[in-house]
Amino acid sequence: MANTNSERMYNDPAGGVPSDIGPQMNDFYYQKKALIEMKKEQYFSQMADVTSMPKHFGKTIKKYHYLPLLDDANINDQGIDAAGNIANGTDGTYTATVKAAPNQAAFNIAADHLDARYFTAENAVAATATTAAEAAASAYFATIGLTDTATAVAAGWIVTGANGNVAAIPPVPNTGNLYGSSKDVATIVGKLPLLSEQGGRKNRVGFKRVEIEGSIEKFGFFDEYTKESVDFDSDSELMMHVNREMLNGANEITEDAIQIDLLNGAGVIRYGGDATSKATITGENGATPSLITYEDLMRLSIDLDNNRCPKNTKVITGSRMVDTRVVDAARYMYIGSELIPMIKRMTDLFGNQAFIPVAQYGAAGTIATGEIGTVDQFRIIVVPEMMSWAGEGATESTNDGYRATGGKYDVYPLLVVGDASFTTIGFQTDGKTVKFKIKHVKPESDISYSSADPYGELGFMSIKWYYGLLILRPERIALCLSVAEL
Repeated sequence: MANTNSERMYNDPAGGVPSDIGPQMNDFYYQKKALIEMKKEQYFSQMADVTSMPKHFGKTIKKYHYLPLLDDANINDQGIDAAGNIANGTDGTYTATVKAAPNQAAFNIAADHLDARYFTAENAVAATATTAAEAAASAYFATIGLTDTATAVAAGWIVTGANGNVAAIPPVPNTGNLYGSSKDVATIVGKLPLLSEQGGRKNRVGFKRVEIEGSIEKFGFFDEYTKESVDFDSDSELMMHVNREMLNGANEITEDAIQIDLLNGAGVIRYGGDATSKATITGENGATPSLITYEDLMRLSIDLDNNRCPKNTKVITGSRMVDTRVVDAARYMYIGSELIPMIKRMTDLFGNQAFIPVAQYGAAGTIATGEIGTVDQFRIIVVPEMMSWAGEGATESTNDGYRATGGKYDVYPLLVVGDASFTTIGFQTDGKTVKFKIKHVKPESDISYSSADPYGELGFMSIKWYYGLLILRPERIALCLSVAEL
C-alpha cells in the first residue's frame, strides 16, 4: 500500500525496498549521553547568562539598564551647574553651552546658539546675511542638514531669532552627567563638582535608565513512524537514535538562532580594508581587499577595553614544556573555517607572525572547544556552522581570488562576545529540569488509537521548546566583516 502520509515505514527490505530510516548500523546512545554530546557542540549558548521565565508573565523578557553617571548617554534634565544655575531655563535665558558651532571665529557665530537667519528654509538669509561670514555659515549648516529651526533644536542647538530673542531651547541640558564620557582635560576641569565652604545647591546631577527587552517564541518539530518500522528494523535501539538526533537538531537550531541574534545585535562593527558597509566589502583586483588585519584587531580590542568589556581568559605564562608561548588575557573570537588562512597569515606591527597556534600554549592553560590559536588579545574559535552573508558584498568584476555568489562578494563575520553581554532561554539543564519537552506516543498505546488511526499502528515523537534572547550590553559584542579567500 502506498504511504500517503509520508511517515517513516519499514517497507520490507527483503522485498527490495529499503527502510526509510536508511542504512542499518549497530549503535547505542541513551538520552542522557545525547544531552552530554549536545552540550559539547554548544558554542554560543555557553556564553549566555541564562534567565528562567516564570509562568503568567507574558512572552517578553525585560530588564532595566542603569546608565553610569559619567556617560554621554546619561542625558537628563536634573542638572545644575557649579554656580547653582539650571542648565536650561524656561524664562528665556540659558546658562550652559549646548552645542558649539565649529569654526566659530570664521562664521562669527556665538558659542551657545544659532541665529534663525542661518537657516535657508526660513528664507531669512537673503535679507539678513550682511557679511560673507554669515553667508558661509548658512551654507555650512545647510550641508549638515540644519535648514530650519525645528531640525536645529532636535539636533541639540539653542536657536535665537533675528532680534536676539530666544525662539527655541532644547528640553534636555548636558550638565546632569557632569562631564559625561569626555576625556578632554579642559572639559573635565571645568565640570569637576567643587564645593565652597558654605556648600549650597550646587552640582546637582541626574540618573537615567533604559528598558531593554527581547521576545520569546515557541519552536518544535515531530517525527512519525509505523509500528513495523520499529519491530522489524535491524537496530533494536532505533528509537534511541531518533531521540538523540532530535535533541541534536533542536540544539543546532537554537545555536543558529543565538548566532543570528548576536550578529544582528553587535554594538561595535569594523570593516576590512577600505569598506564602510557590508555592501562595500570587496575583493576586486586593483582595490584594497576587505581583509581584517592585525591592526584592525588591535584597534577593536582598544574599543572593547574602552567599553569595559571583560576578557574571558587569563594570562597564560607558559610552562616548562618545550616551545611554549606566553599568551595575553583575551576575549574569544568566533570565525568560520573560511577565514583560517587570513588569520594564520597575519603579521604584527613588526612584521612577525601574529598568530600563535594553540599547540604552543595549550599545555599551560584551558582550551576552549574549537580553539585554534590566538592573535593579539583574541583567542580564535572555529565554529563549523558559522554563518555568512552570501552575495551581499560589492559587485564582482575582476575577482582577485575571493569567495563570491551571484556576481557579488560573500561577507564573512568575525564575532566577539564579551561576558554578561546577553541572556537567553536555551538548552540548559541543572540536572533536574530541562528547558525543552519531548513527547513520545508509541503505536498501540492507549492514546494512539483514533478515528484517523483506528488500529493504533502509528506513533510519533515531538520536541518543543521556548527560545528568547535579550542583548544586555551591545557595546560588549563586536563584529568584523571580511571577504574570504577561495
